[in-house]
Amino acid sequence: MAPPRREKISAVDTAWLRMDRPGNLMMICGVLIFRERVAFERLKSTVDERFLRFGRFLQRPVQSAAGAYWESNEAFDLDHHVVHVALPGHAGKRELQTLVSRLASTPLNPARPLWQFHLVDNYDGGSALVARIHHCYADGIALVQVLLSMTDSGADGPPAMPPPPARKEPRQGADDPMAQLMEPFAGAVQAAMKVGATLIEKGVELWQDPAKAVALAEQGGAFTAELAKVALMGQDSPTRFKGIPGVAKRVAWAEPIPLDEVKVVGKALGASVNDVLLSSAAGAMREYLVGKGDATDGVMVRALVPVNLRPPEKAYKLGNQFGLVFLDLPIGIENPIERLYAVRANMQALKDSFQPVLTLGLLAAVGAGPKVLQDQLMIALARNGTAVMTNVPGPQQPLFMAGAKIERFMFWVPQAGDIAMGVSILSYDGQVQFGLITDRGLCPDPERVIARFQPEFEKLVLTTLLAPWPWRGRLDPELAARAVGAG
Repeated sequence: MAPPRREKISAVDTAWLRMDRPGNLMMICGVLIFRERVAFERLKSTVDERFLRFGRFLQRPVQSAAGAYWESNEAFDLDHHVVHVALPGHAGKRELQTLVSRLASTPLNPARPLWQFHLVDNYDGGSALVARIHHCYADGIALVQVLLSMTDSGADGPPAMPPPPARKEPRQGADDPMAQLMEPFAGAVQAAMKVGATLIEKGVELWQDPAKAVALAEQGGAFTAELAKVALMGQDSPTRFKGIPGVAKRVAWAEPIPLDEVKVVGKALGASVNDVLLSSAAGAMREYLVGKGDATDGVMVRALVPVNLRPPEKAYKLGNQFGLVFLDLPIGIENPIERLYAVRANMQALKDSFQPVLTLGLLAAVGAGPKVLQDQLMIALARNGTAVMTNVPGPQQPLFMAGAKIERFMFWVPQAGDIAMGVSILSYDGQVQFGLITDRGLCPDPERVIARFQPEFEKLVLTTLLAPWPWRGRLDPELAARAVGAG
């Protein structure tokens, strides 16, 4: 029998493949909820015709002493990847969250391609679909596009978006981390990779001795200065969200809120939609800690926020093409307006940051180097943060899959190192969906955090309505903050 065909996995994707830990599986988990029941055989046909159009999903990643490879799976069987389950009794949100929590804690079978769809019957009179895909295949932006390529504009078509290229994935060049990166960033990522190579050469000692990071920054160069800044930023505040994660996870999601309301509030307050949502998430975390009797004065939680580096026209391409920024969330600020403007200021400070390109370049560099050094780097980076927060814009019209209308669409991203919390925000069909995944040992009741998300947003709505309005049509930050304090 001929040996299976292999091709080299890019360095960036290798880094994500090697990040798997029992307490943090590198799976992107998505949930689609349908009001009516989905026919299992029709779903299988949809997966076969549209999902497997991306030939990468017919391959499994394998690791050897010589590196990591995509290996063709000659014995591929769709029945192993599209499975049918049913919730017991008159199941609702709690039962589905329990099932998703269990699946998010269960590794995929390494003997097969690392993805699986679970069609869930007996959910609130309809169906749900749980998708689990390993991060080494693609980032969240690309995977959302993959899932959207499986949807239609109506129950019987036509497709909601143009079909992606044919099944066969273009072969990447030899072990060239740049093969996945777009040309406009090529030079910048190349420079970041040189910094990453220095990091590998020095055995990650920069992270262990900040003085060396200062010396590196003094040698000049934007990337070395950014590296020093990241290395010197220090840890965020210790809270019950932060700690060594165990195997078991808990997921929860909130009722959606209208996207138009978020836009109106953001415009009135001179903030972006992202600012409003992240500030509301920070407020929900604060209220949870207060409810537990924890001190919150001066508390700052740092979130790792993915930044897409992929051109819109290449959103269907697989692979990982994103970087990270480190966003400080002022949990210690009670006033919602003050907190919003603090988040906005922190986001503005990151607008021209090299952090996204730097972190992507570092992943490419360590993915091409020894795993032990990658592990050290991820431990060092994760030590400085508490959560991963992702905001993905989705389609604003209703979509159908396998003949059934998608009512709600949500997802959870994996957390690296010892980060134990993932926050996901996704907009779909005029609604914003807020989801949370936590470690059971650290935060066993994420639904209590979730429950505070909408009330925190409503505080901003109420403040916008009650605060004094100047002639030019935009709230003055000081007046708005004072109005909240007076209330």
